[in-house]
Amino acid sequence: MKAIEIRNKYLEFFKNHNHKIIPSAPLIPENDPSVLFTTAGMQPLVPYFLGQKHPVGNRLVDYQKCLRTNDIDEVGDNRHLTFFEMLGNWSLGDYFREESIAMSYEFLTKVLEIPNEKISVTCFAGDEDCPRDNLTAECWKKAGIPEERIYFYGKEDNWWIAGEEGPCGPDTEMFYDTGKEPCSPDCQPSCGCGKYVEIWNNVFMEYLKKDGKYTKLQQHNVDTGLGLERMTMLLEGKETPFDTEIFKPIMDKLQQLSKKDDLASRRIVAEHLRACIMIVCDGGRPSNIDRGYILRRLIRRMTRQMNKLEIDLNELGELIELNIETLKELYPELVDKKATIKEVIIQEKDKFMKTLVRGEREFMKVINKIKAQGKNTIDGEDIFKLYETYGFPPEVTKDLAEENGLEVNMDEVDKLFKEHQNKSRLGSEQKFKGGLAGTGEKEIKYHTATHLLNAALKQVINNNVHQKGSNITEERMRFDFSCDHKLTDEEKAKVEELVNKWIGEDIDVTVETMKKDEAIKSGAECMFIEKYPDEVTVYSIGDVSKELCGGPHVKHTGELGHFKIVKEEASSSGVRRIKAILE
Repeated sequence: MKAIEIRNKYLEFFKNHNHKIIPSAPLIPENDPSVLFTTAGMQPLVPYFLGQKHPVGNRLVDYQKCLRTNDIDEVGDNRHLTFFEMLGNWSLGDYFREESIAMSYEFLTKVLEIPNEKISVTCFAGDEDCPRDNLTAECWKKAGIPEERIYFYGKEDNWWIAGEEGPCGPDTEMFYDTGKEPCSPDCQPSCGCGKYVEIWNNVFMEYLKKDGKYTKLQQHNVDTGLGLERMTMLLEGKETPFDTEIFKPIMDKLQQLSKKDDLASRRIVAEHLRACIMIVCDGGRPSNIDRGYILRRLIRRMTRQMNKLEIDLNELGELIELNIETLKELYPELVDKKATIKEVIIQEKDKFMKTLVRGEREFMKVINKIKAQGKNTIDGEDIFKLYETYGFPPEVTKDLAEENGLEVNMDEVDKLFKEHQNKSRLGSEQKFKGGLAGTGEKEIKYHTATHLLNAALKQVINNNVHQKGSNITEERMRFDFSCDHKLTDEEKAKVEELVNKWIGEDIDVTVETMKKDEAIKSGAECMFIEKYPDEVTVYSIGDVSKELCGGPHVKHTGELGHFKIVKEEASSSGVRRIKAILE
Protein backbone atom coordinates (compact mmCIF):
# COMPACT_ATOMS: atom_id res chain seq x y z
CA MET A 1 0.00 0.00 0.00
CA LYS A 2 1.43 3.40 -1.02
CA ALA A 3 2.18 6.03 1.59
CA ILE A 4 -0.41 8.47 0.20
CA GLU A 5 -3.09 5.75 0.43
CA ILE A 6 -2.25 5.05 4.08
CA ARG A 7 -2.35 8.77 4.91
CA ASN A 8 -5.67 9.30 3.10
CA LYS A 9 -7.26 6.24 4.69
CA TYR A 10 -6.15 7.48 8.12
CA LEU A 11 -7.56 10.97 7.66
CA GLU A 12 -10.80 9.65 6.19
CA PHE A 13 -11.26 7.05 8.94
CA PHE A 14 -10.99 9.60 11.73
CA LYS A 15 -13.02 12.16 9.80
CA ASN A 16 -15.79 9.54 9.73
CA HIS A 17 -15.39 9.30 13.53
CA ASN A 18 -16.17 13.02 13.93
CA HIS A 19 -12.56 14.30 13.88
CA LYS A 20 -11.75 17.57 12.11
CA ILE A 21 -8.75 17.49 9.76
CA ILE A 22 -6.22 20.20 10.61
CA PRO A 23 -3.23 21.15 8.38
CA SER A 24 0.35 20.11 9.07
CA ALA A 25 2.27 22.80 10.95
CA PRO A 26 5.56 23.98 9.37
CA LEU A 27 8.75 22.08 10.22
CA ILE A 28 10.09 25.34 11.68
CA PRO A 29 7.93 26.18 14.72
CA GLU A 30 6.42 29.64 15.00
CA ASN A 31 6.91 31.48 18.30
CA ASP A 32 8.48 28.44 20.00
CA PRO A 33 12.20 28.72 20.79
CA SER A 34 12.08 25.58 22.93
CA VAL A 35 12.67 23.32 19.92
CA LEU A 36 14.67 23.56 16.71
CA PHE A 37 12.07 21.78 14.60
CA THR A 38 8.59 20.35 14.93
CA THR A 39 9.39 16.94 16.40
CA ALA A 40 5.92 15.41 16.84
CA GLY A 41 2.32 15.93 15.80
CA MET A 42 1.35 16.97 19.32
CA GLN A 43 3.93 19.74 19.60
CA PRO A 44 1.85 22.56 18.07
CA LEU A 45 -1.17 21.44 20.15
CA VAL A 46 0.24 21.63 23.68
CA PRO A 47 -1.75 24.78 24.65
CA TYR A 48 -4.95 22.88 23.86
CA PHE A 49 -3.95 19.98 26.12
CA LEU A 50 -3.73 22.55 28.90
CA GLY A 51 -7.32 23.69 28.41
CA GLN A 52 -7.24 26.34 25.67
CA LYS A 53 -10.16 25.72 23.27
CA HIS A 54 -9.21 24.66 19.75
CA PRO A 55 -11.13 26.64 17.09
CA VAL A 56 -12.32 23.54 15.20
CA GLY A 57 -13.36 21.37 18.15
CA ASN A 58 -12.13 18.69 20.54
CA ARG A 59 -11.55 15.83 18.07
CA LEU A 60 -8.64 16.45 15.68
CA VAL A 61 -6.65 14.48 13.10
CA ASP A 62 -3.73 15.42 10.85
CA TYR A 63 -0.48 14.40 9.23
CA GLN A 64 2.55 16.25 10.57
CA LYS A 65 5.96 16.79 8.98
CA CYS A 66 8.56 16.09 11.70
CA LEU A 67 12.32 16.29 12.04
CA ARG A 68 14.42 14.89 14.88
CA THR A 69 18.14 15.55 15.18
CA ASN A 70 19.23 13.20 17.98
CA ASP A 71 20.28 10.38 15.68
CA ILE A 72 21.79 12.11 12.65
CA ASP A 73 24.98 10.07 13.04
CA GLU A 74 22.94 6.85 13.05
CA VAL A 75 21.39 7.48 9.63
CA GLY A 76 22.80 4.98 7.16
CA ASP A 77 21.60 1.90 9.01
CA ASN A 78 18.36 0.14 8.09
CA ARG A 79 15.91 2.23 10.11
CA HIS A 80 17.01 5.70 11.31
CA LEU A 81 15.47 8.79 9.66
CA THR A 82 15.78 12.47 10.53
CA PHE A 83 12.70 13.64 8.58
CA PHE A 84 9.51 11.60 8.85
CA GLU A 85 5.76 12.00 8.74
CA MET A 86 3.59 11.31 11.78
CA LEU A 87 -0.12 10.62 11.52
CA GLY A 88 -2.00 11.62 14.66
CA ASN A 89 -5.47 11.89 16.16
CA TRP A 90 -6.39 13.73 19.34
CA SER A 91 -9.11 13.97 21.91
CA LEU A 92 -9.08 17.25 23.83
CA GLY A 93 -11.19 16.36 26.85
CA ASP A 94 -13.55 14.17 24.79
CA TYR A 95 -13.12 10.38 24.44
CA PHE A 96 -10.53 8.43 26.40
CA ARG A 97 -9.08 4.92 26.65
CA GLU A 98 -11.86 2.65 25.45
CA GLU A 99 -12.92 4.60 22.38
CA SER A 100 -9.31 5.41 21.45
CA ILE A 101 -8.26 1.76 21.59
CA ALA A 102 -11.39 0.58 19.78
CA MET A 103 -10.74 3.03 16.91
CA SER A 104 -7.04 2.10 16.69
CA TYR A 105 -7.87 -1.60 16.54
CA GLU A 106 -10.56 -1.03 13.90
CA PHE A 107 -8.23 1.05 11.73
CA LEU A 108 -5.40 -1.50 11.91
CA THR A 109 -7.48 -4.62 11.34
CA LYS A 110 -10.39 -3.40 9.18
CA VAL A 111 -8.95 -0.52 7.15
CA LEU A 112 -5.29 -1.60 6.81
CA GLU A 113 -6.31 -5.28 7.04
CA ILE A 114 -3.50 -6.26 9.41
CA PRO A 115 -4.30 -9.71 10.85
CA ASN A 116 -5.10 -9.75 14.57
CA GLU A 117 -2.36 -12.31 15.21
CA LYS A 118 0.25 -9.83 13.91
CA ILE A 119 -0.55 -7.30 16.66
CA SER A 120 0.91 -7.17 20.19
CA VAL A 121 0.43 -4.28 22.63
CA THR A 122 2.14 -2.86 25.70
CA CYS A 123 0.73 -1.04 28.76
CA PHE A 124 2.12 0.84 31.77
CA ALA A 125 3.20 -1.47 34.60
CA GLY A 126 2.72 1.10 37.37
CA ASP A 127 5.10 2.47 40.00
CA GLU A 128 5.12 4.52 43.21
CA ASP A 129 3.76 7.55 41.34
CA CYS A 130 0.92 6.06 39.33
CA PRO A 131 -0.91 2.71 39.37
CA ARG A 132 -0.70 -0.16 36.91
CA ASP A 133 -2.81 0.56 33.83
CA ASN A 134 -5.11 -2.44 33.96
CA LEU A 135 -7.91 -0.45 32.31
CA THR A 136 -5.95 -0.22 29.06
CA ALA A 137 -5.27 -3.95 29.10
CA GLU A 138 -8.99 -4.64 29.58
CA CYS A 139 -9.83 -2.35 26.66
CA TRP A 140 -7.44 -4.31 24.44
CA LYS A 141 -8.99 -7.59 25.50
CA LYS A 142 -12.41 -6.20 24.68
CA ALA A 143 -11.15 -5.06 21.28
CA GLY A 144 -9.80 -8.52 20.48
CA ILE A 145 -6.15 -8.80 21.61
CA PRO A 146 -5.60 -11.94 23.75
CA GLU A 147 -3.92 -11.66 27.14
CA GLU A 148 -0.76 -13.46 26.01
CA ARG A 149 -0.03 -10.60 23.58
CA ILE A 150 -0.50 -7.84 26.16
CA TYR A 151 2.72 -6.80 27.94
CA PHE A 152 3.41 -4.41 30.83
CA TYR A 153 6.49 -2.16 31.04
CA GLY A 154 7.66 0.75 33.20
CA LYS A 155 7.90 4.50 32.63
CA GLU A 156 10.85 4.20 30.27
CA ASP A 157 8.71 2.36 27.73
CA ASN A 158 5.09 3.19 28.48
CA TRP A 159 4.89 6.73 29.81
CA TRP A 160 4.94 10.01 27.92
CA ILE A 161 5.53 13.62 28.95
CA ALA A 162 6.31 16.78 26.96
CA GLY A 163 9.58 17.81 28.56
CA GLU A 164 10.26 17.40 32.27
CA GLU A 165 7.01 18.89 33.53
CA GLY A 166 3.51 19.26 32.14
CA PRO A 167 0.60 17.07 31.00
CA CYS A 168 1.52 13.41 30.86
CA GLY A 169 0.24 9.91 31.32
CA PRO A 170 0.58 6.22 30.57
CA ASP A 171 0.66 5.14 26.96
CA THR A 172 -0.07 1.98 25.06
CA GLU A 173 2.08 0.97 22.11
CA MET A 174 1.07 -1.29 19.23
CA PHE A 175 3.62 -3.63 17.66
CA TYR A 176 3.65 -5.50 14.35
CA ASP A 177 5.07 -9.02 14.33
CA THR A 178 7.26 -9.24 11.22
CA GLY A 179 7.31 -13.04 11.34
CA LYS A 180 11.06 -13.19 11.94
CA GLU A 181 12.38 -15.92 14.18
CA PRO A 182 12.54 -14.77 17.83
CA CYS A 183 16.02 -14.09 19.15
CA SER A 184 15.26 -16.10 22.30
CA PRO A 185 12.36 -17.87 24.04
CA ASP A 186 11.81 -14.62 26.01
CA CYS A 187 11.60 -12.41 22.89
CA GLN A 188 8.83 -9.80 23.25
CA PRO A 189 8.02 -6.25 22.03
CA SER A 190 10.68 -4.65 24.25
CA CYS A 191 13.35 -6.65 22.41
CA GLY A 192 15.32 -4.83 19.71
CA CYS A 193 16.01 -7.85 17.51
CA GLY A 194 13.57 -6.74 14.80
CA LYS A 195 10.85 -9.32 15.24
CA TYR A 196 8.50 -6.69 16.69
CA VAL A 197 8.17 -3.21 15.13
CA GLU A 198 6.32 -0.42 16.95
CA ILE A 199 3.61 1.05 14.70
CA TRP A 200 1.41 3.29 16.87
CA ASN A 201 1.45 4.96 20.27
CA ASN A 202 -1.63 6.20 22.15
CA VAL A 203 -0.96 8.46 25.15
CA PHE A 204 -3.64 8.87 27.80
CA MET A 205 -2.93 12.28 29.34
CA GLU A 206 -4.61 12.18 32.73
CA TYR A 207 -1.81 13.55 34.95
CA LEU A 208 0.05 16.80 35.45
CA LYS A 209 3.65 16.60 36.65
CA LYS A 210 4.78 19.65 38.59
CA ASP A 211 7.60 19.99 41.12
CA GLY A 212 8.18 16.25 40.87
CA LYS A 213 4.61 15.37 41.87
CA TYR A 214 1.78 13.88 39.82
CA THR A 215 -1.78 15.13 40.14
CA LYS A 216 -4.87 14.28 38.11
CA LEU A 217 -5.77 16.60 35.24
CA GLN A 218 -9.31 17.93 35.05
CA GLN A 219 -9.24 17.54 31.25
CA HIS A 220 -8.23 14.08 30.04
CA ASN A 221 -6.64 14.04 26.57
CA VAL A 222 -5.60 11.40 24.06
CA ASP A 223 -2.52 11.99 21.89
CA THR A 224 -1.52 9.41 19.27
CA GLY A 225 1.28 9.06 16.74
CA LEU A 226 1.73 6.62 13.83
CA GLY A 227 4.86 6.77 11.65
CA LEU A 228 3.98 6.81 7.95
CA GLU A 229 7.33 5.57 6.62
CA ARG A 230 7.39 2.63 9.02
CA MET A 231 3.81 1.61 8.27
CA THR A 232 4.47 1.90 4.53
CA MET A 233 7.49 -0.37 4.93
CA LEU A 234 5.49 -3.04 6.76
CA LEU A 235 2.46 -2.97 4.47
CA GLU A 236 4.69 -3.12 1.37
CA GLY A 237 6.50 -6.09 2.92
CA LYS A 238 9.88 -4.36 2.77
CA GLU A 239 12.87 -4.75 5.08
CA THR A 240 13.66 -1.04 5.48
CA PRO A 241 12.06 2.35 4.66
CA PHE A 242 14.71 2.74 1.94
CA ASP A 243 13.15 -0.16 0.01
CA THR A 244 9.72 1.53 -0.16
CA GLU A 245 8.30 3.67 -2.98
CA ILE A 246 9.19 6.77 -0.90
CA PHE A 247 12.94 6.15 -1.37
CA LYS A 248 13.28 3.57 -4.16
CA PRO A 249 13.60 5.98 -7.14
CA ILE A 250 16.37 7.97 -5.47
CA MET A 251 18.13 4.83 -4.17
CA ASP A 252 18.09 3.33 -7.67
CA LYS A 253 19.44 6.55 -9.18
CA LEU A 254 22.24 6.75 -6.61
CA GLN A 255 23.26 3.18 -7.36
CA GLN A 256 23.34 4.04 -11.07
CA LEU A 257 25.50 7.15 -10.48
CA SER A 258 27.86 5.61 -7.88
CA LYS A 259 31.29 4.40 -8.88
CA LYS A 260 31.65 2.68 -5.50
CA ASP A 261 29.17 0.29 -3.89
CA ASP A 262 28.30 1.46 -0.40
CA LEU A 263 24.71 0.94 0.74
CA ALA A 264 25.07 2.98 3.96
CA SER A 265 26.38 5.98 1.99
CA ARG A 266 23.52 5.78 -0.50
CA ARG A 267 21.02 5.72 2.38
CA ILE A 268 22.64 8.78 3.97
CA VAL A 269 22.48 10.73 0.72
CA ALA A 270 18.85 9.74 0.08
CA GLU A 271 17.66 10.43 3.63
CA HIS A 272 19.56 13.67 4.20
CA LEU A 273 18.63 15.08 0.79
CA ARG A 274 14.93 14.49 1.50
CA ALA A 275 15.27 16.13 4.94
CA CYS A 276 17.13 19.14 3.47
CA ILE A 277 14.48 19.59 0.76
CA MET A 278 11.71 19.62 3.38
CA ILE A 279 13.55 22.07 5.70
CA VAL A 280 14.32 24.52 2.89
CA CYS A 281 10.74 24.26 1.59
CA ASP A 282 9.47 25.38 5.02
CA GLY A 283 11.83 28.35 5.17
CA GLY A 284 15.02 26.92 6.67
CA ARG A 285 18.38 28.29 5.56
CA PRO A 286 21.96 27.15 6.39
CA SER A 287 23.78 29.02 9.16
CA ASN A 288 26.19 28.40 12.03
CA ILE A 289 23.58 28.26 14.80
CA ASP A 290 20.52 26.25 15.81
CA ARG A 291 18.32 24.89 13.02
CA GLY A 292 20.45 26.57 10.35
CA TYR A 293 23.43 24.57 11.57
CA ILE A 294 21.43 21.34 11.47
CA LEU A 295 20.55 22.02 7.82
CA ARG A 296 24.19 22.87 7.07
CA ARG A 297 25.34 19.67 8.79
CA LEU A 298 22.86 17.54 6.80
CA ILE A 299 23.97 19.07 3.49
CA ARG A 300 27.65 18.57 4.37
CA ARG A 301 27.17 14.99 5.47
CA MET A 302 25.25 14.26 2.27
CA THR A 303 27.96 15.91 0.14
CA ARG A 304 30.73 13.93 1.83
CA GLN A 305 28.90 10.69 1.12
CA MET A 306 28.38 11.66 -2.53
CA ASN A 307 32.13 12.20 -2.71
CA LYS A 308 32.72 8.83 -1.10
CA LEU A 309 30.45 7.20 -3.70
CA GLU A 310 32.39 9.14 -6.39
CA ILE A 311 29.18 10.69 -7.69
CA ASP A 312 29.65 13.82 -9.81
CA LEU A 313 28.42 16.62 -7.53
CA ASN A 314 26.90 18.35 -10.57
CA GLU A 315 24.25 15.62 -10.43
CA LEU A 316 22.83 17.16 -7.24
CA GLY A 317 20.31 19.32 -9.12
CA GLU A 318 18.91 16.26 -10.93
CA LEU A 319 18.73 14.33 -7.64
CA ILE A 320 16.73 17.18 -6.07
CA GLU A 321 14.32 17.19 -9.02
CA LEU A 322 13.90 13.40 -8.81
CA ASN A 323 13.13 13.68 -5.09
CA ILE A 324 10.53 16.38 -5.67
CA GLU A 325 8.93 14.34 -8.45
CA THR A 326 8.76 11.31 -6.13
CA LEU A 327 7.36 13.28 -3.18
CA LYS A 328 5.04 15.78 -4.90
CA GLU A 329 1.91 13.72 -4.31
CA LEU A 330 2.62 13.71 -0.57
CA TYR A 331 3.90 17.30 -0.44
CA PRO A 332 2.63 19.36 -3.41
CA GLU A 333 4.20 22.51 -1.96
CA LEU A 334 7.62 21.21 -3.08
CA VAL A 335 6.82 21.90 -6.73
CA ASP A 336 6.31 25.64 -6.20
CA LYS A 337 9.47 25.91 -4.10
CA LYS A 338 11.68 23.81 -6.41
CA ALA A 339 13.86 26.66 -7.68
CA THR A 340 14.57 27.95 -4.16
CA ILE A 341 15.27 24.45 -2.84
CA LYS A 342 17.81 23.78 -5.59
CA GLU A 343 19.49 27.16 -5.18
CA VAL A 344 19.90 26.89 -1.38
CA ILE A 345 21.17 23.30 -1.30
CA ILE A 346 23.53 23.61 -4.27
CA GLN A 347 25.02 26.89 -2.98
CA GLU A 348 25.70 25.29 0.41
CA LYS A 349 27.24 22.25 -1.30
CA ASP A 350 29.59 24.55 -3.24
CA LYS A 351 30.62 26.35 -0.04
CA PHE A 352 31.36 23.06 1.66
CA MET A 353 33.59 21.87 -1.18
CA LYS A 354 35.84 24.86 -0.41
CA THR A 355 35.70 23.86 3.28
CA LEU A 356 36.72 20.35 2.33
CA VAL A 357 39.78 21.70 0.49
CA ARG A 358 40.72 23.75 3.59
CA GLY A 359 40.25 20.64 5.72
CA GLU A 360 42.72 18.72 3.60
CA ARG A 361 45.25 21.53 4.04
CA GLU A 362 44.74 21.40 7.82
CA PHE A 363 45.13 17.63 7.71
CA MET A 364 48.55 18.04 6.09
CA LYS A 365 49.55 20.41 8.92
CA VAL A 366 48.63 17.68 11.43
CA ILE A 367 50.64 15.15 9.43
CA ASN A 368 53.73 17.40 9.38
CA LYS A 369 53.43 18.04 13.13
CA ILE A 370 53.22 14.32 13.90
CA LYS A 371 56.19 13.49 11.68
CA ALA A 372 58.23 16.30 13.26
CA GLN A 373 57.54 14.72 16.67
CA GLY A 374 58.71 11.34 15.40
CA LYS A 375 55.28 9.74 15.96
CA ASN A 376 53.42 7.35 13.69
CA THR A 377 49.86 7.64 15.12
CA ILE A 378 47.24 10.37 14.73
CA ASP A 379 45.47 11.08 18.02
CA GLY A 380 41.71 10.84 18.17
CA GLU A 381 41.55 14.45 19.35
CA ASP A 382 43.24 15.66 16.15
CA ILE A 383 40.78 13.70 14.03
CA PHE A 384 37.81 14.98 16.00
CA LYS A 385 39.07 18.56 15.79
CA LEU A 386 39.33 18.29 12.00
CA TYR A 387 35.74 17.04 11.96
CA GLU A 388 34.33 19.60 14.39
CA THR A 389 36.18 22.63 12.96
CA TYR A 390 36.27 21.86 9.25
CA GLY A 391 33.60 19.20 8.83
CA PHE A 392 36.38 16.86 7.71
CA PRO A 393 35.06 13.28 7.84
CA PRO A 394 37.03 10.90 10.08
CA GLU A 395 36.87 8.13 7.49
CA VAL A 396 38.68 10.44 5.02
CA THR A 397 41.23 11.33 7.72
CA LYS A 398 41.78 7.61 8.31
CA ASP A 399 42.28 6.86 4.59
CA LEU A 400 44.70 9.77 4.13
CA ALA A 401 46.63 8.80 7.27
CA GLU A 402 47.12 5.24 6.06
CA GLU A 403 48.26 6.54 2.67
CA ASN A 404 50.91 8.53 4.57
CA GLY A 405 52.03 5.45 6.53
CA LEU A 406 50.39 6.52 9.80
CA GLU A 407 48.11 4.66 12.17
CA VAL A 408 44.83 5.98 13.59
CA ASN A 409 43.58 5.46 17.13
CA MET A 410 39.97 4.74 16.11
CA ASP A 411 39.00 3.63 19.63
CA GLU A 412 39.77 7.12 20.90
CA VAL A 413 37.89 8.62 17.93
CA ASP A 414 34.83 6.48 18.69
CA LYS A 415 34.93 7.53 22.34
CA LEU A 416 35.08 11.24 21.45
CA PHE A 417 32.25 10.87 18.96
CA LYS A 418 30.08 9.10 21.52
CA GLU A 419 30.72 11.93 23.98
CA HIS A 420 29.83 14.40 21.22
CA GLN A 421 26.60 12.52 20.42
CA ASN A 422 25.63 12.39 24.09
CA LYS A 423 26.17 16.15 24.41
CA SER A 424 24.10 16.69 21.26
CA ARG A 425 21.30 14.56 22.64
CA LEU A 426 21.41 16.37 25.98
CA GLY A 427 21.38 19.69 24.16
CA SER A 428 18.41 18.60 22.09
CA GLU A 429 16.59 17.36 25.19
CA GLN A 430 17.34 20.65 26.95
CA LYS A 431 15.99 22.49 23.92
CA PHE A 432 12.74 20.57 24.31
CA LYS A 433 12.65 20.93 28.08
CA GLY A 434 9.23 22.23 28.96
CA GLY A 435 8.36 22.80 25.30
CA LEU A 436 5.21 24.79 24.78
CA ALA A 437 3.94 23.14 27.94
CA GLY A 438 6.46 25.33 29.74
CA THR A 439 4.99 28.57 28.33
CA GLY A 440 5.07 30.96 31.26
CA GLU A 441 3.77 34.39 32.12
CA LYS A 442 6.74 36.20 30.56
CA GLU A 443 6.51 34.35 27.25
CA ILE A 444 2.77 35.10 27.06
CA LYS A 445 3.47 38.81 27.61
CA TYR A 446 6.11 38.84 24.89
CA HIS A 447 3.72 37.04 22.54
CA THR A 448 1.19 39.85 22.95
CA ALA A 449 3.95 42.44 22.61
CA THR A 450 4.81 41.09 19.13
CA HIS A 451 1.29 41.97 17.99
CA LEU A 452 1.67 45.53 19.31
CA LEU A 453 5.11 45.86 17.68
CA ASN A 454 3.74 44.65 14.35
CA ALA A 455 0.94 47.23 14.52
CA ALA A 456 3.36 50.04 15.49
CA LEU A 457 5.73 49.26 12.61
CA LYS A 458 2.84 49.49 10.16
CA GLN A 459 1.99 52.96 11.44
CA VAL A 460 5.56 54.29 11.64
CA ILE A 461 6.97 52.80 8.41
CA ASN A 462 4.07 51.79 6.15
CA ASN A 463 1.21 49.34 5.93
CA ASN A 464 3.26 46.96 3.76
CA VAL A 465 5.32 45.85 6.78
CA HIS A 466 4.56 42.20 7.58
CA GLN A 467 5.85 39.78 10.18
CA LYS A 468 8.42 37.32 8.80
CA GLY A 469 9.14 35.39 11.98
CA SER A 470 9.55 35.67 15.72
CA ASN A 471 11.38 34.03 18.58
CA ILE A 472 10.36 34.41 22.21
CA THR A 473 12.08 33.47 25.46
CA GLU A 474 11.55 34.48 29.09
CA GLU A 475 14.22 37.17 28.69
CA ARG A 476 13.39 38.85 25.37
CA MET A 477 11.51 38.88 22.09
CA ARG A 478 12.92 38.82 18.58
CA PHE A 479 10.77 40.00 15.69
CA ASP A 480 11.56 39.78 11.96
CA PHE A 481 9.65 42.03 9.55
CA SER A 482 9.70 43.07 5.91
CA CYS A 483 11.44 46.41 5.44
CA ASP A 484 13.81 47.81 2.81
CA HIS A 485 15.89 50.06 5.08
CA LYS A 486 17.59 50.33 8.42
CA LEU A 487 15.30 52.03 10.93
CA THR A 488 16.37 55.53 11.92
CA ASP A 489 16.65 56.50 15.59
CA GLU A 490 13.53 58.60 15.11
CA GLU A 491 11.57 55.64 13.69
CA LYS A 492 12.66 53.37 16.57
CA ALA A 493 11.68 56.03 19.11
CA LYS A 494 8.23 56.40 17.49
CA VAL A 495 7.70 52.62 17.52
CA GLU A 496 8.61 52.41 21.21
CA GLU A 497 6.39 55.38 22.00
CA LEU A 498 3.39 53.84 20.23
CA VAL A 499 3.75 50.43 21.86
CA ASN A 500 4.10 51.97 25.32
CA LYS A 501 1.13 54.28 24.63
CA TRP A 502 -1.07 51.22 23.89
CA ILE A 503 0.28 49.44 26.97
CA GLY A 504 -0.57 52.50 29.08
CA GLU A 505 -4.13 52.53 27.71
CA ASP A 506 -4.63 49.02 29.18
CA ILE A 507 -6.54 47.83 26.09
CA ASP A 508 -8.55 44.60 26.35
CA VAL A 509 -7.25 41.61 24.37
CA THR A 510 -10.21 39.65 22.98
CA VAL A 511 -10.46 36.34 21.16
CA GLU A 512 -13.06 34.93 18.78
CA THR A 513 -13.43 31.95 16.47
CA MET A 514 -14.47 32.46 12.84
CA LYS A 515 -14.08 31.04 9.35
CA LYS A 516 -10.64 31.68 7.88
CA ASP A 517 -12.02 33.53 4.84
CA GLU A 518 -14.16 35.74 7.08
CA ALA A 519 -11.16 36.49 9.29
CA ILE A 520 -9.06 37.63 6.33
CA LYS A 521 -11.94 39.74 4.96
CA SER A 522 -12.32 41.37 8.38
CA GLY A 523 -8.74 42.61 8.15
CA ALA A 524 -7.04 40.03 10.36
CA GLU A 525 -3.39 39.55 9.47
CA CYS A 526 -1.48 36.30 9.65
CA MET A 527 1.78 34.63 8.72
CA PHE A 528 1.74 31.17 7.03
CA ILE A 529 -1.96 31.40 6.07
CA GLU A 530 -1.81 27.88 4.60
CA LYS A 531 -1.10 26.30 7.98
CA TYR A 532 -4.38 27.43 9.51
CA PRO A 533 -7.56 25.28 9.45
CA ASP A 534 -10.86 26.47 8.00
CA GLU A 535 -11.93 27.76 11.42
CA VAL A 536 -9.41 30.02 13.13
CA THR A 537 -8.76 31.88 16.35
CA VAL A 538 -8.49 35.66 15.96
CA TYR A 539 -6.96 37.86 18.68
CA SER A 540 -7.83 41.55 18.70
CA ILE A 541 -6.21 44.31 20.76
CA GLY A 542 -8.91 46.98 20.62
CA ASP A 543 -8.69 48.77 17.26
CA VAL A 544 -4.89 48.50 17.29
CA SER A 545 -4.28 44.94 16.12
CA LYS A 546 -6.18 41.97 14.68
CA GLU A 547 -4.29 38.76 13.89
CA LEU A 548 -4.89 35.07 13.32
CA CYS A 549 -2.96 33.38 16.11
CA GLY A 550 -2.96 30.25 18.23
CA GLY A 551 -2.27 32.23 21.40
CA PRO A 552 -1.92 32.37 24.35
CA HIS A 553 -2.11 36.10 25.20
CA VAL A 554 -2.59 38.40 28.18
CA LYS A 555 -6.13 39.68 28.98
CA HIS A 556 -5.25 43.37 28.62
CA THR A 557 -2.16 45.32 27.54
CA GLY A 558 -1.54 46.93 30.94
CA GLU A 559 -0.04 43.63 32.08
CA LEU A 560 2.99 44.01 29.78
CA GLY A 561 5.12 46.62 31.57
CA HIS A 562 7.47 48.94 29.68
CA PHE A 563 8.55 48.03 26.11
CA LYS A 564 12.12 48.80 25.04
CA ILE A 565 13.93 48.14 21.74
CA VAL A 566 17.40 46.78 22.47
CA LYS A 567 18.66 46.29 18.92
CA GLU A 568 17.58 46.69 15.28
CA GLU A 569 19.56 44.93 12.56
CA ALA A 570 19.41 43.16 9.20
CA SER A 571 18.10 39.59 9.23
CA SER A 572 18.25 38.80 5.52
CA SER A 573 17.62 40.55 2.20
CA GLY A 574 14.59 42.81 2.63
CA VAL A 575 14.03 41.64 6.21
CA ARG A 576 14.95 43.55 9.39
CA ARG A 577 15.07 42.24 12.97
CA ILE A 578 14.16 43.92 16.25
CA LYS A 579 15.20 42.58 19.62
CA ALA A 580 13.20 44.02 22.50
CA ILE A 581 12.51 43.53 26.20
CA LEU A 582 9.69 44.20 28.63
CA GLU A 583 10.87 45.95 31.79
